Amino acid sequence: MLVYCSDARLYLIVIQKAFNPRPRPGGTRSAFRGIKTSRFKGPALSNQPLLQKIALVTGGGSGIGAAIAARLASLGATTIVTGRTRVRLDETASRIRSSGGQCEVIPGDVADWNSVAALAQRVQQTFGRLDILVNNAGARGSGVPLHTTPPETWDTIMNTNLRGVFHTLRAFVPMMIANGGGHIVNISSIAGKNALPNGAAYAASKWGLNGLSYSVAEELRGHNIRVSVVCPGSTHTDFSPHAGKALEKMLKPEDVGHVVAMLVTQSPQSFVSEVVLRPTQKP
Repeated sequence: MLVYCSDARLYLIVIQKAFNPRPRPGGTRSAFRGIKTSRFKGPALSNQPLLQKIALVTGGGSGIGAAIAARLASLGATTIVTGRTRVRLDETASRIRSSGGQCEVIPGDVADWNSVAALAQRVQQTFGRLDILVNNAGARGSGVPLHTTPPETWDTIMNTNLRGVFHTLRAFVPMMIANGGGHIVNISSIAGKNALPNGAAYAASKWGLNGLSYSVAEELRGHNIRVSVVCPGSTHTDFSPHAGKALEKMLKPEDVGHVVAMLVTQSPQSFVSEVVLRPTQKP
């Protein structure tokens, strides 16, 4: 169905599927253990629906990842940002804390399995669980035809954009299953829906991420884990300058953060499996 978001002036193409939580002996319970819903009364429930939730955002040092982390923290989540550049992660955490949110920094490289395994161990030891995983870390292409793309560039893109998501799922899904459920949001791209000349390697990684997301969503829905994929169009970040486009018409990182917040605050009987996010006016 087509949803119009008036606050961000964005059109979202949303494919919504029924989500049936696994029955529990003695009645139903929240997908997240240890959360005392009696605390959520009056305005606190609507203002901070993610209170006491633990969220991890990969590639959280800048751009879309930083915006997602800030948005989740504003909704009450304790947000963990990870990435390869400590300085940028610290800047993101500082901005979140200065706004009254909670944010922790754990550097890591999603392309390196040992790094991701150490990250998961740190999260388990420090927080005891993970409720929200946002796979946002990404590597862009070189802007040349595929037949002139160096093999090492191909490997860098695939190891970050696709293998990196496999690594985080392998490390954190068992934690979510043990906890009774959670949310996984994979940040893809409109390049995963369309052709991208001179960006074939990047497009291939995002088409692959979409297929991974659809498949894993079916594998995990029985565990009360909702898997969604977001495909943003032209977004104004340092990641991709988009030369020749009108910057004022492009999406902002905060627009993607708004969508992720929508996904992880869905009512428990449903989940949005895919969002294609476009600027209202073509830039």
